[in-house]
Amino acid sequence: LVILLDSSVSMESKLKTAQEAAIGFARRLTSKDVAEVIEFDTYTKVQQKFTADADLLEAAIRRTEADGSTALYNALYVAFSEFKKERVLALEDIRRHAVVVLSDGEDTSSVVSFDLVLDEAKRYEVMTYGIGIRPKETGPGPTRAWNQAEFVLRSISHETGGKSFGVGESKDLPAIYDQIARELANQYTLGYMSTNQK
Repeated sequence: LVILLDSSVSMESKLKTAQEAAIGFARRLTSKDVAEVIEFDTYTKVQQKFTADADLLEAAIRRTEADGSTALYNALYVAFSEFKKERVLALEDIRRHAVVVLSDGEDTSSVVSFDLVLDEAKRYEVMTYGIGIRPKETGPGPTRAWNQAEFVLRSISHETGGKSFGVGESKDLPAIYDQIARELANQYTLGYMSTNQK
């Protein structure tokens, strides 16, 4: 599992609540789960490599700081690439891959495209849950930037078998993370690996 947190300047007023919600989510993972924490703004930074240690995950989430612009596609690309580094040592080590991404706006500074990110998600079978924090209404309807952000999160979640959520207030985040945690804990994947090399 990868916990992906937007720490761009636009998240500054919401970051504390977002951190607490993500920590609550990390605390709900079981001893068999491993998670990685990645923060993103203009740059993408792996704050904690895959671990089952909830204390390390919490410390990594608390290290996130608001800065820079939003490079959502870059961050998703890095998150999906992290799963390539995992090695399956035995049949019992096979894990379901999932990304939970939180962002509050459109991509403004990525060097990779949405299409490339979507291809990577499908190739590595990474279920994606997108959480978008809607901006406060400043006019007659949603902003163009939010419409794009919502489309991206909804599209990639739908295409990978996950879900997307739009929240109006950061105080709603704990309930969303709780719903995702419950869903992940109650899903099962059936698979078969043949020993026949042909």
